[in-house]
Amino acid sequence: MNNMRYHGGEMVEVRSKEEILKTLDNQGQLEGLPFMPQMFQYCGQRFRVYKRAHKTCDTVSGDCKGRKMNRAVHLEGIRCNGQAYGGCDADCLIFWKEAWLKRADDTVVGAIPSPATGNGCTEADLWSATKLPPLPDAVELGPRYVCQATQLTAATQPLPFWSIPHFIEDYTSGNQQIGTILAAILFALYYRLADSGLGFGAPMRWIYDKIQGIRGGTPYVRRMGCIPMNDRTPEMKLNLQPGELVKIKSHSEILETVNLTWMNRGMGFHPELVPFCGKTFKVKYRVRKIINERTGHMMELKNSCIVLDGLHCGGFYTKPLFCAKDAHPYWREIWLERATDKAAE
Repeated sequence: MNNMRYHGGEMVEVRSKEEILKTLDNQGQLEGLPFMPQMFQYCGQRFRVYKRAHKTCDTVSGDCKGRKMNRAVHLEGIRCNGQAYGGCDADCLIFWKEAWLKRADDTVVGAIPSPATGNGCTEADLWSATKLPPLPDAVELGPRYVCQATQLTAATQPLPFWSIPHFIEDYTSGNQQIGTILAAILFALYYRLADSGLGFGAPMRWIYDKIQGIRGGTPYVRRMGCIPMNDRTPEMKLNLQPGELVKIKSHSEILETVNLTWMNRGMGFHPELVPFCGKTFKVKYRVRKIINERTGHMMELKNSCIVLDGLHCGGFYTKPLFCAKDAHPYWREIWLERATDKAAE
């Protein structure tokens, strides 16, 4: 387990620009993690640690496995505004290496760690490192961007799912309560048995839904979609705008719009979204373009992609359990409906 200092709830101060540049290599990175230009605006300011960023999900390779990161945290409410990256709408929670921070009550300037490679970085070097030329066979897509999301694999190491230390760190860091951790592990074991092919799946899912119905809890989240793999999935255009109230459709209604792997026109309905079904939220914004984390190229989204205010992935049902980066779930408009005044109340 990493020997990390900061815990959830602690107050920290972002170090000065000069101190941070000394920690970076000539690509503007520390241990493979870029310090992004828009992070400079927070230098000298104080924030509360939101969570220890000791693990994250692998969104680059797409293999749905966990990755572990050394000595990093997330700060409350600090997300990437995309200004240095072509106006990307992903709104990712930013990773902060502990070398870029100090305790808010620390009056003595501590020693700044040396970068793993190189002899520091200039601000011009850092800005230059945010873009790469397009691939020869994709010149029309424009530059490739280099941000924390695209470099996540380089900045982390593989994390075995059943590694006990990372669950212990979830608790000792203040990221999660012990009851929540045990409940998530129990569901993972339950799901593996139900999906083992031994003939227990249908009765186990039925029992789970019955118990959750009595408790008023979330139904079984891993039911397959209804549309065959080669069939076209439906769409609906509501032209939802920021500030509008919407109600998320029921789990069963949404399953009718996705194929056997939960996809609707290239967007997945994630198990982490099931707890929000049937509830009412406000539209935060429409996602129009995001960086492809595998290639670095900007993608213009052709179909509806909605972010709802106050929702984030909890990491309760998928690998790695309790990923700390709180990614925004994306919603197709066909999974939503405008809320009436009565429903909103």
